[in-house]
Parts: sequence; C-alpha cells; structure tokens
Amino acid sequence: MTASFSQRLVSEGLGTAFLLAAVVGSGIMAQRLAGGNGALALLCNTLPTGAILTVLILTFGPLSGAHFNPAVSIAFALRRDVSWPEAAAYVVVQIIGGIVGVLIAHAMFELPMWQVSATMRTGPGQWLAEFVATFGLLLTILGCVARTPTAIPYAVGLYITAAYWFTASTSFANPAVTIARSLSDTFAGIAPSGVLAFIAAQPVGMLAAVLLGRWFWTQTKSVAG
Repeated sequence: MTASFSQRLVSEGLGTAFLLAAVVGSGIMAQRLAGGNGALALLCNTLPTGAILTVLILTFGPLSGAHFNPAVSIAFALRRDVSWPEAAAYVVVQIIGGIVGVLIAHAMFELPMWQVSATMRTGPGQWLAEFVATFGLLLTILGCVARTPTAIPYAVGLYITAAYWFTASTSFANPAVTIARSLSDTFAGIAPSGVLAFIAAQPVGMLAAVLLGRWFWTQTKSVAG
C-alpha cells in the first residue's frame, strides 16, 4: 500500500522529532553521567544517534522514505524522485518536528523548554566539516539507493556514528537538525550565530554528492547494461 500524503508528512515530522529527542536527550544524559569527560560524553551521544537513525529509517522508510533532513529531500527533488511541492512540505515538517523533539527532550529532563544555545561552533574547519559530513551522507544514501536499497538504514546509522568522530563539527549534516539544536543550551547545542554558515555549507555538500552520484551510478548502470 502507498502511504497518503498526510501519512508521509506525519512520518517525516514524527521521525525528525524522535531523531532530535535522541540527539539532545542523549547529550543531556551523557553530560550528566560522564563526569566531565568530554570524549566519553561524545561517545554516549554518538551511539544513540546512530542507533535511532537505523530504527527510524526502518520504521518510517516504507511510508515517507525517511528523509528527516531537508538536504535529503531537496536532493531527491533534484533527482526527480519526489516532486518539488512534496519536498517543500517535507522540509517544513522536518523543521517543525526537529524543534518539537528538542522541546520534548528538555521536558523529559525537566529543563527549561525554551532555550538558546551558547555553544560556539564556527570557523573554516567547522564549515568544511559540514560540507564533508553532508557530502558523505548523501553519497552514502545515493550509493545504497543505486545498488543496495535495503542497506540504507544500516549504512546511514553507521555513517553518522563515524562522522560524529571524524568531522570537526560532529556531523550535523542536516539543516533541520542545525536549527533545532540552536534551541538547546545543552551538550548538543549550537549557538545561533553559527547556524547560517552550517546551513550554507550543507547544501553545497549535498549538491556535490548529487552531481558525483549521477556520474558514478549512471555510468555504472550504463556499463552494466
């Protein structure tokens, strides 16, 4: 059965909310339990994020495609896999869902609901990291779509788990996540002053992946045929 448009929108919003609740909630828990050990706190934030991504894609993938990320939705619109109006609607509910997920995480840990992050994440290294993180994420998705679609949940979860550690920015790679995390003055937060540059770098990485992916897998398909 094909999901209705309203079902797809709810799936995208709910999935993004769960993603942000996991990112921010695990960050809060990690900071409380790690005793000031930053590496341990990051590890405790990383593992739940990679795990929840796998679960959410397995759960909501059959309904909406489980984008949970404006960069992914726009990439699929560029590839004409989804229409532009559908992609635009996905982006709206992803941003709303992300903010709701952050608020729920705050409520669960009995923190003030509305916050503004003071964590500075800026500079050329961080911006390059967001380009690399988003480029790698989209290339992972597009490669799996072309050859092994059933591997997408596991590949995305593992990629983000790794990218938390090999990118200087800890791999936001998602404009909706970036906006939502600016509203949390916790371990996972980003100060609003750093948001625009992150969001500028992410679509560039996405576009580079779409262009390279088109060349990679169109060529491969042509040769194989």
